[in-house]
Parts: sequence; structure tokens; C-alpha cells
Amino acid sequence: MPAHSLTDEEERVLALKNRPVPREKPLPDAEIHSEGFRQTREARRSALVEDYVELIADLIEDGNEARQVDIAARLGVAQPTVAKMLTRLCADGLVSRKPYRGVFLTDAGRKVAEESRIRHQTVEAFLRSLGVSAETARIDAEGIEHHVSAETLEAFRKAMTATR
Repeated sequence: MPAHSLTDEEERVLALKNRPVPREKPLPDAEIHSEGFRQTREARRSALVEDYVELIADLIEDGNEARQVDIAARLGVAQPTVAKMLTRLCADGLVSRKPYRGVFLTDAGRKVAEESRIRHQTVEAFLRSLGVSAETARIDAEGIEHHVSAETLEAFRKAMTATR
């Protein structure tokens, strides 16, 4: 079968697709530029902790014990992974464990869970106000909530009240 040769229009479209998008502004100075990357790294580090304590709070609120097996099932990870994280959360003073019982949040853990839940609910509500489906908004909010600043959350809240 002979090779397909591109038309002039196909070549033009391909060249446009492969051309890098020019920056709108010059790069900021290194110190300012690095701040965004630093915040992203910090958000990644805290995201897992926040997910765990928020889930533990949800399980307890539903009238259940927050057991290792339930945490593993809901996060889609293996029980040894949960055990390792629970050890870390205990060391950080966010949870306590009792033999043959569930996991309990400390006051500090409850505070982290509450702050995380508020961020999640705000982001999810904002996405829904843009017309994003409930399921997609829930899933997307799970990642965004850890990376959004207090200033941006406040802007989300203002935008939602302005559209009512």
C-alpha cells in the first residue's frame, strides 16, 4: 500500500499542532517562580494525610468504627499500606488506635478533617455551579481541594454567591 502524502492543509495543521504555545508573559524571577512549585510539593505531602483523616471522620460520623479494613477498601489500597499510614498519623498526633478496636481522631485530627471537608465541599460546590456533573465534581474536588489556596477558596465562595 503506498504511503499517504499529506495535503498542504494537513501539513499546515500538523505544523500548528506541533508548535509550542508561546508564553504570554516572561518568566517571573526565580524566587517568585519557585513558590508555586514549593506549594504544590507541600500540597502533595499533606494530601494523603488529609484524605485519611477526612475518611476516618466520615466513617466515625456514619456511626461506624473506622477500621483498617474499611479504610483500605474505601481508599482502594492494601491493608499494610493503611497500617503504615496509621502509624504515621499516630506519630503526628492526628489519630489514636486501640487494640481490637478502630481508629479514633485526636482533637488535632478532627481539626484537619474539618478543614479538609470544608475545602472539599467548597470546591465541589463551585464545580457544580459551573455545570460539572455531581460525580465528576466529587472526583475532581478530591484532588483540587489539596492544592487550592485560602484566597482561591474565598473567590469560589464569592463567585457562587454572586450567581445566586
